[in-house]
Amino acid sequence: MIDVVEQVNAVRRQVGSRTIEAGEARTVTISQTYPASVEDVWDACTNAERIPRWFSPVTGELKLGGRYQVEGNAGGTVEHCDPPKSFAVTWEFNGEVSWVEVRLTADGDERTRFELEHIALVNSTSLEFWDLYGPGAVGLGWDLAFIGLSLHFASGGEQVDPKAVEAWTMGDGGKQFVGLASERWRDANVESGFATPEAAQGAADRTTAFYTGVEAPQG
Repeated sequence: MIDVVEQVNAVRRQVGSRTIEAGEARTVTISQTYPASVEDVWDACTNAERIPRWFSPVTGELKLGGRYQVEGNAGGTVEHCDPPKSFAVTWEFNGEVSWVEVRLTADGDERTRFELEHIALVNSTSLEFWDLYGPGAVGLGWDLAFIGLSLHFASGGEQVDPKAVEAWTMGDGGKQFVGLASERWRDANVESGFATPEAAQGAADRTTAFYTGVEAPQG
């Protein structure tokens, strides 16, 4: 379905921190360049009729101040919208609120850098979760979404078969991808200074196990 090593290497993953209006936060940032214009990538990410071609269906009002809902996932409010450059939304899931910011920049002729930053407040609950699973818990989910967008543009904007993607994700190719991408999130965690190499490895192992359905190594 997709070249695993090529896709893992095509993505840049960063872990950091920032201060937002609500307080101190940690950030997980993932980016990739796609062979499409800024306007085309913007449409792929904001057009409710097109989003399901590569991502889960989204309902609601996809405009400034509007409420949205991702099928089977998070919902929230559109807090910022600057077409075709950027938008920001709240990401409300299981009673917790975080934020997602998307930024698009031209990267040569008919090429666009898509950057997504997921921002979560620092509190006792989030720190406990971070120590246990690391940034890959969030980052791997976006990694898998980026695969959908890669397939979408590679096909000229056609519908990505969700059943084929699900089957691939649960197969050897998907497990290889999760393992390699999880290692990159582990490295980003260490580079951020938020975890020692040993702690980052343990968190990555637990996250990989969760995504692949295998038992995490002990110790």
